Amino acid sequence: MSAVNMVLTMSELHGCVVVVTGAGRGLGAALALAFADAGCRMIICGRNEDALRHNAAAITERSKRPCDVIQLDLAAAESVAAAVATIRASHEKIDVLVNNGAMWLEGRSTPYSAQEIMGTINSAVSGTFLFVQGLLPQLNKSHRPDIVTIGSTSSLPTAALRHVSVPFYAAKRAQGALADGFRQQLLGTPVRSIIINPPDLDDISTLDPEWDKSPSRQKGERATNRDIADAVIFAVTRPRHINLSITVDADQGGVFS
Repeated sequence: MSAVNMVLTMSELHGCVVVVTGAGRGLGAALALAFADAGCRMIICGRNEDALRHNAAAITERSKRPCDVIQLDLAAAESVAAAVATIRASHEKIDVLVNNGAMWLEGRSTPYSAQEIMGTINSAVSGTFLFVQGLLPQLNKSHRPDIVTIGSTSSLPTAALRHVSVPFYAAKRAQGALADGFRQQLLGTPVRSIIINPPDLDDISTLDPEWDKSPSRQKGERATNRDIADAVIFAVTRPRHINLSITVDADQGGVFS
């Protein structure tokens, strides 16, 4: 983003309450830090509480604002219910909910366990649905509520299976349907449902020197976590009558590579 656009974005998001799932590491951690840099009050959720607290400390140090840590296993309904109850008890409203949490399962020739299959599908689909459903009352109290689902190029109708497992491939297809279903369900309400479909990414953080260098990457290079963070923040700062579905492509790692 240009310096002028970044200032406008900071103004648009300053003071917003943002929930990010899967925020202990990787893309989720990068998204949480990017929103914190835009002036947001963060609630970060994930399975690994130690990783979450490490990221929360970095957010607090940079932003000088507290960051809530919520242990959340999207594959377990009781964990989702507990996380929803904790958030609803401590926050009257939520402005942005980023559904980033999901269980990765790579393709392989050996059989998958039932736990791997159920965990992959439940975290992306059942758990995500229950989490959104539970926090809709808080979203409805915001003047600019957005649900952002981090899908995948694997969710696109033309996507090849490639190196992902069939359960992950199916879960991401279903997650895309969730985002579109929410969009249709919430027509006529203030809540938008946005989906961002990333390709394979280079995993970088806002704390890495590569973060500032990412916008200067040339055609033929892979996308990064920053590209997705920029796309998410761009989408949620569009005028309220605009609803975006964004597929981020790259020569290396993208759906058409």
